[in-house]
Amino acid sequence: MASHIEPHQYTVKRTVSCCGVGLHTGRTVNLTISPAPANSGIQFVRSDLAGRPTIPARVERVVDTTLATTIGDGRNKISTTEHLMAALRGCGIDNAVIDLDSHEVPIMDGSAGPFTRLLKTAGLHRQQALRKMLRITRPLSYVDGNKSIRIEPYDGFKVSGRIQFDDALISEQRYSVEVNPERFTKEIASARTFGFVEQVEQLWQNGLALGGTLDNVIAIHWNRRSILNEDGLRFDDEFIRHKVLDVIGDIALLGSPVLGHVIADRSGHSLHLGLMRTIIDNPHSWEYVTFQKRGESLLRQVVQSTQNSGHRFAPFFAPVNESLPQQACAM
Repeated sequence: MASHIEPHQYTVKRTVSCCGVGLHTGRTVNLTISPAPANSGIQFVRSDLAGRPTIPARVERVVDTTLATTIGDGRNKISTTEHLMAALRGCGIDNAVIDLDSHEVPIMDGSAGPFTRLLKTAGLHRQQALRKMLRITRPLSYVDGNKSIRIEPYDGFKVSGRIQFDDALISEQRYSVEVNPERFTKEIASARTFGFVEQVEQLWQNGLALGGTLDNVIAIHWNRRSILNEDGLRFDDEFIRHKVLDVIGDIALLGSPVLGHVIADRSGHSLHLGLMRTIIDNPHSWEYVTFQKRGESLLRQVVQSTQNSGHRFAPFFAPVNESLPQQACAM
């Protein structure tokens, strides 16, 4: 059993705020992270709208995976959730209220690093409730053409990724990491999003990526041998590390920590969604468990076995407003 598993739920100790720009609108966005009760999960609040609608960060609320992961309630939406969700999961935060005055999470420097530092400033508060973890018991996979992603049983949470580009700068990169707060902070959080210069220019022409600059995107030169960012790369393999970051952020939308090994080959947000929907559709391949410490060891208890109960997906964290209409996932 992985010794680093923390059995209790956590929220932030104090409220913290930051300000940035939306990647696609280029508009200023104010974001505040506040403590939340146990078993409430991650809740996004649109404070710029009448009634301050709340959108739970859950996979069934995903409405778009084009260029980023967007969640919504049929009327309102929150886009580019993946970097913040990765920071929350990577730092071990189970419950928090995220207040935004826009429909975009600010892009910051294009990584999860600024959010990770903000969460460390906020501090962690251990709650009395135990974590209910989704434990994979049988391998599951999702394939789309030459891209694939799968998850296998594993006593912990591990992500392995591979990307392949036909250029000299990236070529093939692989990375594998046991996700815990220490390794996430050191190895994954600061890896930035990237794009080819001509792709960014095309997005600008279509009224998108208006907030994209060399301060928040790694811009790959036309020659495919260098980048335009004067400060260079933060890691030699920063590209695959950022892809792993996206996996962590998207998988967090399952609503509870996952015990399993995710193996992603040239994946993106739509494949991550495909894997999560595959998990939901195969209830005999996972179970919910809790852990309790006895001395230096961890004891596992199955709290819900879908094989025995016949239940399908039952997210541990309940949304604040269950009356919101369910939105079908978009591939």
